[in-house]
Amino acid sequence: MSFSVDIAKSVGGSRRRFDLHVTFETTARRTVIYGPSGAGKSLTLQAIAGLLAPDRGRIMFAGETLFDREARVNVPARARRFGYLFQDYALFPGLNVRQNVAFGLSSGLRNPPRDATGVAVEHWLDALELREVALQRPGELSGGQRQRVALARALVNDPRALLLDEPFSALDPALRRRTRGELDRLLTRIGIPIVMITHDPEDIDWFGERTLYLREGGIREVDDGGMDGGAAGNKRG
Repeated sequence: MSFSVDIAKSVGGSRRRFDLHVTFETTARRTVIYGPSGAGKSLTLQAIAGLLAPDRGRIMFAGETLFDREARVNVPARARRFGYLFQDYALFPGLNVRQNVAFGLSSGLRNPPRDATGVAVEHWLDALELREVALQRPGELSGGQRQRVALARALVNDPRALLLDEPFSALDPALRRRTRGELDRLLTRIGIPIVMITHDPEDIDWFGERTLYLREGGIREVDDGGMDGGAAGNKRG
């Protein structure tokens, strides 16, 4: 499945303004958008997800138009059927693990019950080894467990693609390599395409089948294969 993105967005005011103009196409299973803080990575991912509307341009996925300013098309975020993993995971602190995962299936404003269940909820609790902590709240979990809860919530609705916003930046350095390996194995198993944004070059070695280098609001370079040979590079070395 392919992404085709050609968008522009200006944020800020006359004194301090940032102009984003990103154009790329990718058919890769794993696409990494790499660049420093302030380059426009999060704006790009939010636009793909439908969390913000570009000022102009078009976004397509698998041949379907998700956004087209001229044609006045803007498919709502939920209808795009993408899983989104926020940088800080955005878990609900007052809800337990089951409720947080089940929230991905909710279409209303009511919180799921404490004993929320269902085929998809039970599947991802098992797949991500969360059953033993299913009744605990996020504040009682380790960083790696919180990441897995956020992943389960992103995946519970059977998304067409997974969008990852700096997925390891909230983890202690000692946890990053282990959780990269866990995510790598999960993605290999489920087989859906991902778009990941990061400022960490190690993420490219693990996940950069196709890497887009974003600087000052635009794609400056494209690399097919990552910094050291892509997913077969440093991650096993």
